[in-house]
Amino acid sequence: MKPSERPAVPNFASGPCCKRPGWTLDSLSDAFLGRSHRSAPGRAKLREVIDRSRALLGIPDDYLLGIVPGSDTGAVEMALWDISARELGVPVYRLLGGKCNDRVKAYANAWFAGAKTPEAFAEKAKAAAARGFLALKWDPFGKAYLELSNADLTRALNCIQAVRDAVGPDVDLLIEGHGRFDVPTGIRIARELEPFRPYWFEEPTPPDNLEALRAVREKSPVPIAAGERLYTLKDFRALFEMRAADFIQPDVSHAGGILELLKIAAVAETYYIPFAPHNPSGPVANAATLQLAACVPNFRILEIMYSDVVWRKEVTNEQLTCENGELLIPEKPGLGVELNEDACLAHPYTPHTLRHYTGALTDIRPAETEFYF
Repeated sequence: MKPSERPAVPNFASGPCCKRPGWTLDSLSDAFLGRSHRSAPGRAKLREVIDRSRALLGIPDDYLLGIVPGSDTGAVEMALWDISARELGVPVYRLLGGKCNDRVKAYANAWFAGAKTPEAFAEKAKAAAARGFLALKWDPFGKAYLELSNADLTRALNCIQAVRDAVGPDVDLLIEGHGRFDVPTGIRIARELEPFRPYWFEEPTPPDNLEALRAVREKSPVPIAAGERLYTLKDFRALFEMRAADFIQPDVSHAGGILELLKIAAVAETYYIPFAPHNPSGPVANAATLQLAACVPNFRILEIMYSDVVWRKEVTNEQLTCENGELLIPEKPGLGVELNEDACLAHPYTPHTLRHYTGALTDIRPAETEFYF
């Protein structure tokens, strides 16, 4: 599609977060037209092009990216890896050092869609386990914010107990907090979770204060996961030095792209911290995360959505294989997926209100969905 044919794109790159107001995703991509990737397929040269994209957006290296410029930069960065790997006829992971994993354990999110009672959660958990999933994640805490009443805590624990009884002791349970509890509540929940042997308790506190996260982890008898709302290696360095989490969860869509996550994973490895990226995403972000899964030694577990809109298969040629609760690493060139832009335009973005504090937390999928792997 030519730049003149693209629909208008909001200018997310202007304002206080950038030094060069006026840049849009269209103008950024236009700035690279004619700059051939063929002359620079190597990692060092590609890094120069990625740095140039940050310069065009006015983002200095020492700037805290934030979710919007981090996402803009990450989109360009992933596209450049895809282009270079396709030119060489190899998967992106071949440009990142090669493969150390053929497959990666997956945990399902959104398997619980529509459930409201412990019995409904148990039924849906049993169905997910029957499809081969060996790990399930969900938030059982309703619309609570900062604190949790005794009644709400009891309801949450009853839900967890029902799921544990339904799937047995061998399926891992990952408990989501969505970063919405204060320190004493986070500690209290963590202690109550211990009998269920959860894989982790995710984001017990808001992400803007790592000292609060550390305070919970220091008194938690269960592992703590965090990091989906941290956006740079420097953010994660602070988390590592504080020993504030047991698992880290950067998101390739928001934290600057593949290379930034590769660096974060490498530093995490020196602290013996497992890498478990946030990935409740569409086919492109999932494909990029799978390339990281191939070449990151401390990659522990991958988040995927249990189902998706029925037209997901129309917008890409994605082909995923899930065997025994694990996703196989694709071997196609580049990221391994191609977009159908006309199909994408047929399904424009629809805004949704945040579900976390309205009591609609489990309304996470549209009425009509299907499995895509």
